[in-house]
Amino acid sequence: MMPLQDALFRPVRAGNAFEETVERLMQAIRLGVVPPGERLPAERELATRLGVSRVTLREAIRSLQDAGYVESRRGRYGGTFVNTTLPAASPGRPIATPELLDALTLRTVLETGAAECAASRSLGPAERRNLGARLTECSCASLDEYRRKDSRLHLAIAESTGSASLTAAIADVRMRVNELLDRIPLLPPNLAHSNDQHELIVTRILEGDPEAARRAMAEHLDGTASLLRGFLS
Repeated sequence: MMPLQDALFRPVRAGNAFEETVERLMQAIRLGVVPPGERLPAERELATRLGVSRVTLREAIRSLQDAGYVESRRGRYGGTFVNTTLPAASPGRPIATPELLDALTLRTVLETGAAECAASRSLGPAERRNLGARLTECSCASLDEYRRKDSRLHLAIAESTGSASLTAAIADVRMRVNELLDRIPLLPPNLAHSNDQHELIVTRILEGDPEAARRAMAEHLDGTASLLRGFLS
């Protein structure tokens, strides 16, 4: 394997294995490490290099295939190939890397702090019911409404801090993040993983465990950041 492929196809972290696998594959495609028309490393080799299961790798490849970046071919000379024509850039003004990183950094600081703060408070029955209701709505949302329900759940967590200023700040950064999310495809394996992470975050908040709530939120946001970096940077 070429040295540059060695650098890109290195082991991912366990917490967001699917999202980071997508990010690594997108980096290889966007940077031309695996040029259009060329084949990705064999599945077994690639899974070993990334330190993920072949199931996770197949889910990532299938998601990129659905998004139009790769195609799978059968037969003696089969494998996964980068499409000769890649999807056009999403409409709208280009997003510079510093702008992307700025939005992601601000979101991480605000939302991990909000989860920690919410878990530190003694929430009343109405606040607890609101968190549960928003969690259920998000987990049952269709693809068309997922981003809206996801936003509402994150804002409910912010509201649970009791700080109107923090809630307003998170609403502002969420608008920036949603603009970025609208430029990348919805990947069902990521949504399923996000729903599991949402449940853990809300559980830790309701249990009153600030540090665990912060860690759970940080891991969740890191997964989203991996996808945004993979598709947009």
